[in-house]
Amino acid sequence: MEGTPMATDITVPALGESVSEATVAKWLKKVGEAIAADEPLVELETDKVTVEVNAPTAGALTEIVAAEGSEVAVGALLGRLEAGASGTTAATPVPKAEAAPKAEVASAPEPAAAPAPAGTGTANPDLPLSPAVRKLVAENSLDPATIPASGKDGRLTKDDVLGHLQRAKAGAASAAPATAAAPAASRADDPREERVPMSRLRRRIAERLKQAQDDAAMLTTFNEVDMTAILDVRARYRDAFEKRHGVRLGFMSFFVKAAVAALREFPTVNAEIDGTDIVYKNYYDIGVAVGGPQGLVVPVVRDCDTKSFAEIEVEIAGFGRKARDGKLTMEEMTGGTFTISNGGVYGSLMSTPILNPPQSGILGMHKTMPRPMVMPDGSIQARPMMYLALSYDHRLVDGKEAVSSLVRIKEGIEDPQRLLLDT
Repeated sequence: MEGTPMATDITVPALGESVSEATVAKWLKKVGEAIAADEPLVELETDKVTVEVNAPTAGALTEIVAAEGSEVAVGALLGRLEAGASGTTAATPVPKAEAAPKAEVASAPEPAAAPAPAGTGTANPDLPLSPAVRKLVAENSLDPATIPASGKDGRLTKDDVLGHLQRAKAGAASAAPATAAAPAASRADDPREERVPMSRLRRRIAERLKQAQDDAAMLTTFNEVDMTAILDVRARYRDAFEKRHGVRLGFMSFFVKAAVAALREFPTVNAEIDGTDIVYKNYYDIGVAVGGPQGLVVPVVRDCDTKSFAEIEVEIAGFGRKARDGKLTMEEMTGGTFTISNGGVYGSLMSTPILNPPQSGILGMHKTMPRPMVMPDGSIQARPMMYLALSYDHRLVDGKEAVSSLVRIKEGIEDPQRLLLDT
């Protein structure tokens, strides 16, 4: 009939390379509400980013299929809307995913063990076993006296032994869920505590950090850098830089450029291990760790060797805003050959950064603090000093290369002109 609203499915879109599942984080609309075309309907949380699913057309939300907290695969049905329908603001509460489905799985009837053949009795120990039966019994370390026999005069047959093995396997399978569930019986919750499920992103962060510790031979080398020259440059050119480029002149662009210089000189720190091969990367995509509301994320500034200080600062500032708003895309967080993490913005004086697999190096920056330093002329001066930490995969990077590359970064920061002259 002309003018009749058409039902439209809302499905999980493609989430990016190697990402096949997501969690329904939050429904932004309720059943019955009017929706404009391209208006955000629901937020999906993957192990890397939060993705908004927009309305394919204007209409009204008629059904929510995947409740908040549900695990959904790419292409799965999230809900339905009626195109062209005039919605209202009267809304049905958005359902929350419950543990009921899992409980139903756990309480489902267990598979019954295969019954013993009818009319069987105890095997006659005086009758010899046939070669086939003797072989089965020996291979499976069985006691023939415990197997019901269906042969003539209590003779044990091959089918008797196979049936016994089948029943044993069925019994083990039915007991497996109870065994697997045993670790879940943890301590009772204290009424003063609050238990909440880990987000998919937090679970992924935990997995990757543990993977880095398990897979890599991770070591860390430390140094300290005098920040006087960088602070002077920023003080002299800060206003002109911001007026021209629309972004503040920060520390990070200097450290990115210093890292590129070091990686060019020591390419193994920019490489990765792939099976039994070493993959050397003749490009410099630097991941910059930034904190977001859901945890630490690492967007990537690509081709840093070809970008100016201003271009790097603009990209990093944009990533920071997107991280705070949860708007980073999968493409912006994919790849990277080396990572820089600045714990100094949170007040950290010293830390050991963890590798971002499959990368072989990560630089940790820290808080700048005035400390008394002995100068070349023997005088003691208060200088703005920062501790640097370079964690590296010792399977690939030798200690000499790691230490030397960190010294190269230190030299670039203490004498910024070297970065401009590429010396």
